[in-house]
Amino acid sequence: MDLLANIFFDIDPKSERVLLKAMPVMVGVLCILAIAYRYYSAFLAARVAVLDDTRTTPAERLNDGKNYHPTSKWVLFGHHFAAISGAGPLIGPVLAMQYGYAPGLIWLLIGVCLAGAVQDMLVMAASVRHNGKSLAEIAKRQLGDSASLVASMAILLIVIVALAGLAIVVVKALGGETAKLPAGMTIQPPSLEAVEYETTKDGATLMKLPKECVVKYAPTSEPSVRPETFVVQFPAKVDPKTTIVDQKFVLPEKCQQIIPGSSWGTFTILCTIPIALFVGLWMYRIRPGRMTEASIIGGVLTLGAVFLGGYIPGSSMEQYFSFTKHQTILGLCIYGFIAAVLPVWLLLTPRDYLSSFMKIGTLALLVVGVIVANPVLSHPPINHTFKDGGPTFAGGIFPFVFICIMCGAISGFHSLVSSGTTPKMISKESHIRTIGYGAMLTEGLVGLVALIAAAALPLNLYYSINVDVEKVPQYQERLDKMYAELEGSKSATDPMQKVGVRDVHSLDLGEVEASVGGESLRGRTGGAVTLAVSMAMILTDAFSWVDDRLSSLMKYWYHFAIMFEALFILTTIDAGTRIARYLFQEFAGKVYKPLGSVDSTIGAIVASALVTFCWGALIWEGGISTIWPMFGIANQLLAVLALSLVTTWIVRSGRSRYALVTILPMLFVISTTLSAGSLMIYDKRLNTLTLLLVLFIMITVFTVAVMAVITWVRFWKTGDGSSSQTPSINGGENQ
Repeated sequence: MDLLANIFFDIDPKSERVLLKAMPVMVGVLCILAIAYRYYSAFLAARVAVLDDTRTTPAERLNDGKNYHPTSKWVLFGHHFAAISGAGPLIGPVLAMQYGYAPGLIWLLIGVCLAGAVQDMLVMAASVRHNGKSLAEIAKRQLGDSASLVASMAILLIVIVALAGLAIVVVKALGGETAKLPAGMTIQPPSLEAVEYETTKDGATLMKLPKECVVKYAPTSEPSVRPETFVVQFPAKVDPKTTIVDQKFVLPEKCQQIIPGSSWGTFTILCTIPIALFVGLWMYRIRPGRMTEASIIGGVLTLGAVFLGGYIPGSSMEQYFSFTKHQTILGLCIYGFIAAVLPVWLLLTPRDYLSSFMKIGTLALLVVGVIVANPVLSHPPINHTFKDGGPTFAGGIFPFVFICIMCGAISGFHSLVSSGTTPKMISKESHIRTIGYGAMLTEGLVGLVALIAAAALPLNLYYSINVDVEKVPQYQERLDKMYAELEGSKSATDPMQKVGVRDVHSLDLGEVEASVGGESLRGRTGGAVTLAVSMAMILTDAFSWVDDRLSSLMKYWYHFAIMFEALFILTTIDAGTRIARYLFQEFAGKVYKPLGSVDSTIGAIVASALVTFCWGALIWEGGISTIWPMFGIANQLLAVLALSLVTTWIVRSGRSRYALVTILPMLFVISTTLSAGSLMIYDKRLNTLTLLLVLFIMITVFTVAVMAVITWVRFWKTGDGSSSQTPSINGGENQ
């Protein structure tokens, strides 16, 4: 019994809290997802969508070898999963950990099974029945021209906001930043002789501080020890030595902490672009059709890039890969523009292909790692300290946990993919269940693994990384109180400690920074760095049994995780930018017809440039605290729009008795999203531009939803039988 109890629980010897372990949670999650796929998706396929393999799909009927092309179910599954999987399932659960792990865990499980996967599958089915047409075209067919115009405007803006939300995560993971330090803050190093100084080109002084400095952010705050090294920049003409009082530095105004970016991570991500181009050329020009060869080459080169990246920090090449925040934004905009303009086979398809292997393979590795390592969930189920809002996300558990965690539970962005390229390549209607419902469950699993990994990270590490250095004085008192109540050392019953092996989860921030290759971690907000550290710890714990190998293994796991996250996001950025380009060209074509053609080079360049400029401008001065909530609201409102259109299709197809499967999640999502949006507007958390964007998106989506409800009521009054046969388009069936 004791052995069984040790598998499921641990006891914190200091606080005497009972800590749940990760492995039973992981196994339970897998069982629930399997049951949902086996039974609920079968019900949706048989009763709601009425999938029928005797119907000819658009891929078969309209096969042109370009847009419409019958594709193997599992190849298409990989393409679809790569296209829908972005930052949401990775970052949202990590940021929401301030509320505790229970709210996110419950929402992810219920949301993905009853809302997100339902939306993706039924949107895909509706699109197949509408000849693979887009969401805007479905709106036109089901609700009319006015609804289509309103929906198109909302979708275009939502995609731009979503791209900004995706890109800001990469910026936070790779780009360097500066953080303002409060005047009067004191820093007491263990030895003044250990402090190093350097003068910059503009006359400012950089003060490099050693480990174990005692810091007080304000005269009345409690002192805290910084276990890591860090760099403070003094303003020009201020000599740090003149600020020393009683062996302490008393910071004047305009001092900043320098938070360097990741040269290793930047090098690795940059390498994946020429690798993807080479793989594309190999598959389509050098050795056409040799997919296995391309897969092996791409995988080996990608892993090689991670290994070679370890030689960048500290070398003469480091300066070329150490980017600032704004340099990283420019690089992402250039990449998004090029990816949207280049032929799809040259960059987009091979990157998606490589990413699908990397994403699914890494996900499987993490699931195994969680089960083998079986770390304790250090965070409480409900964190009462920050249940009303905290450093990672402003606002209380309700409704903001549903905005913070989106893509892993339900994502409106997925509806664009489910009504975009994927339905044009489905060879049999029965494949819709596997691809639509199955791929979304897989993304939900990504979110759940991210949540478990973040929950296993010790509290002090989590908040050291996720509290903005500028906001530490604001939260320090609450953090100290929380640590005193909740945090304790590793249980003495841990079998690894009994044999003298140190658990990686007991390392302090300075030791973790050294173990991941000297990366600066404090104040690296945004969730990406937190998740990479969590993943590195779990994988090191699962596959390493000797303490002296920690530093050599963790740095590779960490940068592998950074690459994994960036690949996850970049595939969505390039696909999303291309989708936004198409939407923009549709509008431009109404003004000047040649610009509306997808084959127009000028139209593609102009539309791609404007789209990348728009999402780049949003993140130029924005931060994760403003962009992520806006992204969450926009993304969830797009889900409302998609669910309202799917419900209209169900009603008009004579299956009104099953409409609750989409109406209930739609009502829940619209209530949580409009509540969160209203609170953000009321509390003035948004600047003028983001406020106007959120208001416009809320109004347009609500307008389409009202149009849809009016249509349902009209058809319910006339009876399903009178509306079960709706006109087909281009010879296709839309029932």
